[in-house]
Formats: sequence, C-alpha cells, structure tokens
Amino acid sequence: MANTAAAYVCSECGYKSLRPLNRCPYCKEFGTLHPEKPVSLPSATGRALKRTHDKVQSVPLDQVQATSRQRYKTGIRELDTVLGGGLVSDSAVLIGGDPGIGKSTLLLQICDAVAAQARVLYISAEESESQIQMRAQRLGIRQDRIWVCSESDITRIVSEIDLLDPDVIVMDSVQTVYSPDISSAPGSVNQVREASALLTSLAKKRHSAILIVGHVTKDGSLAGPRVLEHLVDTVLYFEGEKYDSLRILRAQKNRFGSTNEVGVFEMTEQGFREVADPSGVFLDHSQDTAGCCV
Repeated sequence: MANTAAAYVCSECGYKSLRPLNRCPYCKEFGTLHPEKPVSLPSATGRALKRTHDKVQSVPLDQVQATSRQRYKTGIRELDTVLGGGLVSDSAVLIGGDPGIGKSTLLLQICDAVAAQARVLYISAEESESQIQMRAQRLGIRQDRIWVCSESDITRIVSEIDLLDPDVIVMDSVQTVYSPDISSAPGSVNQVREASALLTSLAKKRHSAILIVGHVTKDGSLAGPRVLEHLVDTVLYFEGEKYDSLRILRAQKNRFGSTNEVGVFEMTEQGFREVADPSGVFLDHSQDTAGCCV
C-alpha cells in the first residue's frame, strides 16, 4: 500500500515540504508555504512504482540526426541580437516584466514582423479581441495577418491551437490561464505549472515557437514555480523605469544564443524603437559645464 502525506508548497518558488514551515528554505520568504492536495508516496518495498514494458531504444550520439530549425527574424535588430539571431522554431521563450512595462506592445510588434513568414496566433487571457485590435491600430500593425483569441481556459486554448495549427504562438499571460481539472485559482503554483508544461509540450510537438508572458514579483523575479524557467529554452527580462521611455531587454537563459547581449529600446507613440547607441542617449543630455561628468 502507498502511504499518503500532505505536501506544503511555496507560492513563490514552488518548493515542497512534507511538514509545515514558517519560512521557505529555498527562497527565504515567510508565510508562503500552504497545504496542497495529498500526494502518494511510494512504499519501502517499491510496489507503488508502476513499470512500463515499452522498450526505450538508445542510439550512439554520433548517429543522432540533427533537426534543422528555422529562425524567424523579428524585424527588431536589438531583439534578434538578444535571441541569438531570431526566434527559433520548436522553442519556448518566457518574457517577464513589471505590469505596464510594454510586454504586450513588444509582442504585437514581433507578431507583425513574423506574420510575413509564418502563421501567428496571439492568445490573450487578460484582454479582449477589441483591446488587442485597438493597440494594433495605434501601432500601425497589419491586422489581416495575425490571428487573435481571448481565452483563459487551457483546454479551449489547446483546441484552438489544434484547429489553427500556427507556426508561432503568443500566450499573454501564463499566470491568468487556468485548467478546469485543478481546483486552485489562476496564478497558483499548480495552475502555472500545469499550463506552462502543457503549452510548452504542445508547441514542441507541433514544432512551433511559443512566447509566454510571465509576471514578476515585487523583488523582480518571475512569479510562480521555479520549474517554469526550467521548462522553457529562453528566459528574457524586460526592465525599465516606470516614468522613463527607455527599456532594457536581457537574457537570463538562452539555449540558442549568448546571455551576454542586452537590447535597449525607447517607447514611442508608434511602439518600441530600437536604440543602436545607448550611450549617445545619455551623452545628449549632458552639459559641458564644470563639475558635470558622464
């Protein structure tokens, strides 16, 4: 017989403990461990472990056939540099940033450039189709090349992806998606883990590129379980001051490029404009007076 025990899960990092703790030993936050549904633990005899009789065929590494991956140019040179040369098919990209930083605006601009090369599906669980259309009009984006869907139920999202079969998928955002099979509220550790794993697995099986938007906590880290960052191929952070027009995009993880590249953008009425010479922006505001330095 398998033993059952209640697990306590940290709402910040997803750490699990079999006993209640006042402080999470992983992220060092207080009062974040909450009880989860009982989990099944294997017995000492190992009888609870189910074995499959399907054979796994291993091959030598030099006989593995490399699959060719296509790179979609986003039309934004700074973004292509951070991504390592463009958006790679059969990959998952996680974009994190503060609310109002411009994540949705940047994603619409990416969709506009990629739509000339592939079929694009923009899924929003936060905005309606009309809100997305209004932003696209303001940015001057061709609307006949982008498919939009406003849905937060993960089962309906999967059905829409199966029906449309897009090459590039945008999910805005993963914290607002929920699965009806899970009783917890959207944004919880279980919901975020289930939605991100399902979307990433579905995109890779279809050889599609998916961009997932993630919210950040007050300390600047991605909200939800840490497994979210391990599931994706690239983790990007969109940063900037709230009352400043400059934005910085940096890669914390990138399986298809370097993490040393940084992209600088300027927010305008027509969307983001890349800043090729970031130091020149600060030099233009300097004054040639005594005691002033850059």
